Amino acid sequence: MIDTVTVIRALGRRLAKRVRGNGVIEAYDRARLFDFHSRPVGSLEDVQALLRRLAGRPDCAVIRGEPTGPMRDVRRLLHADPRTGDAPTLRDVPRRWLALDIERTPLPPSVPPDDLIACARIALRELPAPFRAARCLAQATGSHGLRPDLRLRLWFWCDRPMHGTELKRWLLHTPADPSVFGAAQLIYTASPIFAAGIADPLGSRLAMVEGEPLLACPSAAALAPPPRKSAPPAALARVTDRYLTAALESAAQRIATAEKRHPVILAEACGLARFVRAGRLAESLYRALLIRAGEAAGKHDAAEIESLAAWALEHAGEAAHA
Repeated sequence: MIDTVTVIRALGRRLAKRVRGNGVIEAYDRARLFDFHSRPVGSLEDVQALLRRLAGRPDCAVIRGEPTGPMRDVRRLLHADPRTGDAPTLRDVPRRWLALDIERTPLPPSVPPDDLIACARIALRELPAPFRAARCLAQATGSHGLRPDLRLRLWFWCDRPMHGTELKRWLLHTPADPSVFGAAQLIYTASPIFAAGIADPLGSRLAMVEGEPLLACPSAAALAPPPRKSAPPAALARVTDRYLTAALESAAQRIATAEKRHPVILAEACGLARFVRAGRLAESLYRALLIRAGEAAGKHDAAEIESLAAWALEHAGEAAHA
């Protein structure tokens, strides 16, 4: 089955770590605008070939999301921005390829960091059995070999397309970083940039670990979320702050009566997120209220409302200082 990888380019920005002459490691540049390009892949070998090309492109990275159309000089948006009116540029889609970030796992003194296959086998011990049996591509991240611990990205080819939310549930209690399962999250692919006189301690940053050709994934039913319980009608009675109570009631009313539900839910989520960030509103009640109000408005996709709530919480600080 042919899949695609979305390659993004931030013209003039550095999406690779830089190692100075004194050994200091500089983080990535902050980039806001990107060009999107979809690249077809049909196997782990195709992914490997793509990563080899991108290793020397410090202005490029990849993401799981699929562009909504030809995109140049745009933001990474899964939803419309209620403040700017910018339209979504990405949609969340299931993928056959999977990238796992494993960091800060102790590396035994007997295992050299440039033995990527041995390093990968150490990381695989911490993952569910299907990962240990599957073939994978081990990629050294920008800090591997420069830090004392193990820092790898492991790539797999799944036996069925997997949604990011499924991956988060499957790998909840593992060392895998769940952030890379987000549709708009940058997955860095460029090799570090070393100052003159400093050599890369790794001879190669990619190695194939042999195993079963496909990663055996749980069924969609096995990874389905548990039935969600709506907040009881008296939930607001637990909030004693009168101003907050009024804000919650007002937000719930606007969502429930909205003609265009998505932008209204996002706008109200951004407004209420500041109370969560300030410690005046429990996050569980915040999410439950948004879901309940969305259901009253006829929007029954709780996962999408959860995504809007999470985005609003993440950007609450930005909204406050806009």
